[in-house]
Amino acid sequence: MSATECVDAGRLPHIAPRLSPTGRIVVLASVAAMFLATSSAPTPVYSLYSRDWGLSAGATALVFGTYALSLLAALLTLGRLSDHVGRRPVLLVTLAVQVVGMVVFASADGLSGLLVGRVLQGLSTGAGLAAVGSALVDTDARRGITANAAAPALGSAVGVLGAAVLVTYAPAPERTVYLVLAVLLLIEAWLVLGLPETSAREPGIIADLRPRARVPVAARTRMLAAAPVLFAVWALSGLFGSLGPRLVHQVTGSPSAVYGALPLTIVGAVSPVTAYAMRTWPPRRSLVTGIAALTVGVALTIGAVLAGSAVVLLAGSVIAGVGFGSGFRGGMQLVVPAVGVEERAGTLAALYIVSYLGFGLPAIGAGILVEHTGSLTGTTLGYGAVLIALALFAAAALGRKS
Repeated sequence: MSATECVDAGRLPHIAPRLSPTGRIVVLASVAAMFLATSSAPTPVYSLYSRDWGLSAGATALVFGTYALSLLAALLTLGRLSDHVGRRPVLLVTLAVQVVGMVVFASADGLSGLLVGRVLQGLSTGAGLAAVGSALVDTDARRGITANAAAPALGSAVGVLGAAVLVTYAPAPERTVYLVLAVLLLIEAWLVLGLPETSAREPGIIADLRPRARVPVAARTRMLAAAPVLFAVWALSGLFGSLGPRLVHQVTGSPSAVYGALPLTIVGAVSPVTAYAMRTWPPRRSLVTGIAALTVGVALTIGAVLAGSAVVLLAGSVIAGVGFGSGFRGGMQLVVPAVGVEERAGTLAALYIVSYLGFGLPAIGAGILVEHTGSLTGTTLGYGAVLIALALFAAAALGRKS
């Protein structure tokens, strides 16, 4: 056990095989990816809900917004929970809540079931991401930061593509998608039981349950430089997550769920490769690259919509993946090393709050705008203009903090 691992890890039984440090990184990264996979998996299923229940674009935006608000509430109140009770107990509980959420989704027969499932997902993901992100950095600071940057986009890609394949080919996909995810979550929980604890228990848990987003003084200047970039690159991911399937349908004419999942899948596949390739880069260089790739990716996406070109749309997705991987990793690398072990969960919670505000707010607005105007092209152009403005603001903010 390394110096950062706590001897009281034995409070929970080790019924899974003990893992090497590399094995622990892989397991923790897969847990982080799984949280995002479950959140993106419902996206391809919404077309079935629309067909069977008459679920509107506005109702879909409400479901997405419920998830985002629940996740943000968890980050604000439960983000530092693992600093007080340990990483592993928080991960086990949040994985269990995720399983319950999958069961709720599988048995849903209307909008209310989806809303309940999304609340459970949001609460467990918010608490779980801060804990697993901290455990990754506790285990190996350098590789943990790279894994933190790579896992979310990869998980989103796997979730949306896997669900799209099941929607296309599996029987009863409205249930099958979630039951498959429930089984995978149970496997993840079994693997987590084999992990050592990496954080000492800190007092003050009640005080830290008050809603707040606190960044230690030592990291605040860095946070101000990273936050606009994180917001912008996650907003770009939100574009492909919320409008990607409709954009593919518009430019190709194909209703295929698998085709519709390709933009977000490409972003998720390119992002971890980018984060790994840039693992030795200084954080500001990664952040600048993220801003540049964000701008180019948005420009290509707008061009694809205007020209009706699927090839240009997919090219924009590739560049967007570079932007997400480099921008998110750069933000993590800039901020996380500036804080101590006992402050990591709270700092990561703050980073994810900024990220999910970027992911959620523009996407919710886009869903509502499509509902009221009926114009996917106009909404995409407006979304793209906002993203370019965000990129310019991020560049200016980064320049001021340099």
